[in-house]
Amino acid sequence: MRKNPTPDPTEHPVTAPTVHPRPRPGFPRAPGRPGPAAALAAAALVGLTATGAAWNATAAPARTAAAVPTCAASDLYLSMGGKEGAAGSLYWPVRFTNTGTTRCTLRGFPGVSVLDTAHHRIGPAATHGDLAYDTVALAPGRSASAVLRTANGPVGGPCLRTGTYLRVYPPASRTATLIPAPWKTCSDVFQVGPVNPENTT
Repeated sequence: MRKNPTPDPTEHPVTAPTVHPRPRPGFPRAPGRPGPAAALAAAALVGLTATGAAWNATAAPARTAAAVPTCAASDLYLSMGGKEGAAGSLYWPVRFTNTGTTRCTLRGFPGVSVLDTAHHRIGPAATHGDLAYDTVALAPGRSASAVLRTANGPVGGPCLRTGTYLRVYPPASRTATLIPAPWKTCSDVFQVGPVNPENTT
């Protein structure tokens, strides 16, 4: 049986979290507030890799209808995309895939924290920047992403111990999902951007 994580008052209240299997790659985008190190400030301006550039990109407007409902946690599969480093920052996208049979929407920031093997939180939850965002519509089988960001090592302070899971609340959801993900927060920088559409061809 899976062990439910302990609810945290700094995040959304948790109901029955699920644990998703190994991560799958993806391409998100979202910005965040600069960290304490000069290298992190450079990363916020430069964005040398695909994910780093996505962190700084402007949100694309979503074509949604007012009647389209918010995605329920039960209709979303959460996984991790490809981890990338750039100019002192480490970026890792969280992917939200619509596994339901109807179109739904996501808007804003997910709630994210790092848990150890016993589902105890390591450090504070991810912070949100003062960033603009739009409503993202997901057709069945389509994905959107929110980018996590930390320092790429102890460039402006120490690193916390590496966690085993990320506990993620989709925007507007009170149900958490646990994603196996070895995340390590460094230099007191742990940020998450808003959910944005993934680049598609």
